[in-house]
Amino acid sequence: MNYRHAYHAGNFADVVKHAILARIVEYLKRKEKPFRVIDTHAGIGLYDLSSEEAQKTGEWRDGIGRLVETSLDEKTSNLLNPLLEAVHKENQGAGIQHYPGSPRLVRHLLRKQDRLTAIELHPQDAARLKEVFAGDFQTRVIELDGWLALGAHLPPKEKRGLVLIDPPFEEEDEFGRIVTKLEKAHRRWPGGIYAVWYPIKNHDAVQAFRRHLTESGIADVIDIRLELRAPSDEPRLDGTGMIVVNPPFVLREEMETLLPVLAGILGEEGKGRWALERLTAE
Repeated sequence: MNYRHAYHAGNFADVVKHAILARIVEYLKRKEKPFRVIDTHAGIGLYDLSSEEAQKTGEWRDGIGRLVETSLDEKTSNLLNPLLEAVHKENQGAGIQHYPGSPRLVRHLLRKQDRLTAIELHPQDAARLKEVFAGDFQTRVIELDGWLALGAHLPPKEKRGLVLIDPPFEEEDEFGRIVTKLEKAHRRWPGGIYAVWYPIKNHDAVQAFRRHLTESGIADVIDIRLELRAPSDEPRLDGTGMIVVNPPFVLREEMETLLPVLAGILGEEGKGRWALERLTAE
């Protein structure tokens, strides 16, 4: 699996991750007080689905491509509108040529009083991200190892907000590093919302990850998962997960509405599976 996100932009994992992300941001907007979103592994911000990388895998066709072609009931449509409207704003005319990465999606959703810190370590990607947000006073782009941001940039001056942790999973024991870094971040800012994306590929590693989070001492943790198919011995991306610390109180109900619909749209032969579990008590 090539972890440069240009190959995977708009795929099923992006759709699920960004649907959750959008719902959390919409919740934060319920109060007038400003908030900050910190995106620790921000990527390039905007992805060209006609690029060589995106065309090589074609993963977006079974992700955002399927979603925009599906008729949704009113309740589901209302929950997905923040994501879908952001996608449509990046595209002119029929079809989808561009897909917003997480920082671009968040920026579409912010109010004038809210702020975004987008962090990217890869020099070329950081440079492209700075171009995407050039002249935008509400967004700060930093070329930095996103893991370091969990120390130096917490808590934000707004004292409200979300930290999105979406690592590329290029290093060994990335799951272990997530738990360690999340524990430290939570000690610095226990009141913040943390959303951590992870791939469901090595099922044993995922189970160990969930167990370590349960034993971590971090309170109020839920695990949201969507799998395209049943596990097999073949090394492949079977599903996508999101850990949320301090989840908004409405998130469970919203996910119980969205996940069955997304599992039907994105799952193989319409038979995707989903789960929402509490790992630690509030």
